[in-house]
Amino acid sequence: MKKFLPLILFFVLVSFLYIGLGLDPTKLPSPLLDRAFPDLQVEDFNSAKIYSIQDKLQGKISLINFWASWCVTCRVEHEILMKIAKINSLQILGINYKDTRKDGNIFLTRLGNPYDSIVFDKLGKLGLELGVYATPETFITDQQGIIRFKRIGELTPRIWESKIFPLIDELRNSMR
Repeated sequence: MKKFLPLILFFVLVSFLYIGLGLDPTKLPSPLLDRAFPDLQVEDFNSAKIYSIQDKLQGKISLINFWASWCVTCRVEHEILMKIAKINSLQILGINYKDTRKDGNIFLTRLGNPYDSIVFDKLGKLGLELGVYATPETFITDQQGIIRFKRIGELTPRIWESKIFPLIDELRNSMR
């Protein structure tokens, strides 16, 4: 039996690795789903005025996108955000995460601005409240500011069409 113990341990280890490699880290469950978006005082990116983020979310279905100028994936994702902003009557709130205003402005000047408003989260306090650990991350909130969806990583056309757009449609229909 002692001869086979290393072989058995090897197969157990390989099994765990095989299962682990098949998991999608973007599908991590969020404890924030079906809870209110944190009501924090935040700073406006453009004016530096302080306001309650819940005031922006009330009465509107919102897409909240954490982004940064230093984030390579954010640059790739930005194209779909621009398309969403043009064709959908949906509030898009940007959270400029652990960045500088100067770099954020350069990013938006070069790539366009899909956001209806932008929060400046220089120190990552809002991100910390929401468990953000990488950019980009995207949340969808309903008309009451309740988180209904969270996406870690790039928002793609496939994810928009298969998951987010149907959810937004469902939320809009529930308003009627």
